[in-house]
Amino acid sequence: MDGENCSSLIEFQLLGITNNPKMKVTIFTIFLIVYLVILVANLGMIILIRMDSQLQTPMYFFLSHLAFCDLCYSTAIGPKMLLDLISRDKSIPFLGCALQFFTFCIFADSECLLLAVMAFDRYKAISNPLLYTVNMSNEVCSMLMAGVYLVGTVDALVHTTLTFRLCFCGSNEVNHFFCDLPPLFLLSCSDIQVNELALFIVFGFIELSTISGVLVSYFYIILSVLKIHSAEGMVKAFSTCTSHLTVVAIFQGTMLFMYFRPSSSYSLDQDKMTSLFYTLVIPMLNPLIYSLRNKDVKEALKKLIKKGYFKNYV
Repeated sequence: MDGENCSSLIEFQLLGITNNPKMKVTIFTIFLIVYLVILVANLGMIILIRMDSQLQTPMYFFLSHLAFCDLCYSTAIGPKMLLDLISRDKSIPFLGCALQFFTFCIFADSECLLLAVMAFDRYKAISNPLLYTVNMSNEVCSMLMAGVYLVGTVDALVHTTLTFRLCFCGSNEVNHFFCDLPPLFLLSCSDIQVNELALFIVFGFIELSTISGVLVSYFYIILSVLKIHSAEGMVKAFSTCTSHLTVVAIFQGTMLFMYFRPSSSYSLDQDKMTSLFYTLVIPMLNPLIYSLRNKDVKEALKKLIKKGYFKNYV
């Protein structure tokens, strides 16, 4: 391989979602609103959980980190995507492309693992509620989150290092709206078998661990719920899990579809729509699915409004 051609690439051109000028205005407006909702909903959820003493529990501790992950990986992608819709210059520096993917990968992987941790948290809360705060102490929760971010960072380092050491000696046009693995693999003139193997092994381990953790936790949750004699207690126990199961199904299903395929089956136009869903739509839906339907969160928000807290920031 010609080393000069490999080293001469200093930037990529992101082709974006569409080249249709009429569609660009509509898409820009829709996803500007979506991104603003992501900022307000997730940042608001983090602040609300930190401020309200009634929400200082392990469940809401993990919810605040879920909101943080959603906020971080959507921000790594959203602003650049919106800018490219209204700008003629769609270039992104080589290092900027690597940083964008690295940031996205850390927090997307962390969210995968966090979903399993949240399932374990629900199991502890339902199986033995009297010892819940003891079993899920601040130290335990902090250690779990440290492990989540550590694994996410290691995985991001592996994929970023392997991908951006590839030789890109042809076109620098990335047929996507952000620097993701499938379109970058298609641009490379190097052998990507090692990259695909790493994707299946490392990310596959994360997915397998997450899905297994969720399934095992919910198996024991069901056993615990069946021991509850009152119908009201059973309904309450299951209601705390429905939101989590909904997000697990949506997020994990999308990620499995995106990354567990051979490169020959990539359809970039289809992948763009799928990527839009998990990079921007899911981070918008998560605070709504998880928290805004939650009675404790609604009451905490009402208390802040009654105190006139938000009036000070208007």
